[in-house]
Amino acid sequence: QVQLVESGGGLMQPGGSLRLSCVASGFTFKNYAMSWYRQAPGKERELVAGISSLGGRNTNYADSVKGRFTVSRDNAKNTVYLQMNSLKPEDTAVYYCKAGIHYWGRGTQVTVSS
Repeated sequence: QVQLVESGGGLMQPGGSLRLSCVASGFTFKNYAMSWYRQAPGKERELVAGISSLGGRNTNYADSVKGRFTVSRDNAKNTVYLQMNSLKPEDTAVYYCKAGIHYWGRGTQVTVSS
């Protein structure tokens, strides 16, 4: 069955960096656009970044993370990454990986606090 497993979350000080990973299985990974969402307490889930299928030539980002976050994919490893730099307290949320329009991971917690 389809599985998306996120990892790499944790506690980080403001200004620090984290790299999230999402390992996929159960479908042909390279054929799916992938995206990262996040949900902060009391807020709706929002799109953070997306990357197109195959070579991942096209990416898109929420305005709030442009210039700080980078999404990438390694089709040989069935993995999508989210490199997060210059982290801010408002980046605190559960981060979810999504494949296509149907499949979600369970999320990984990111907390940015001093």
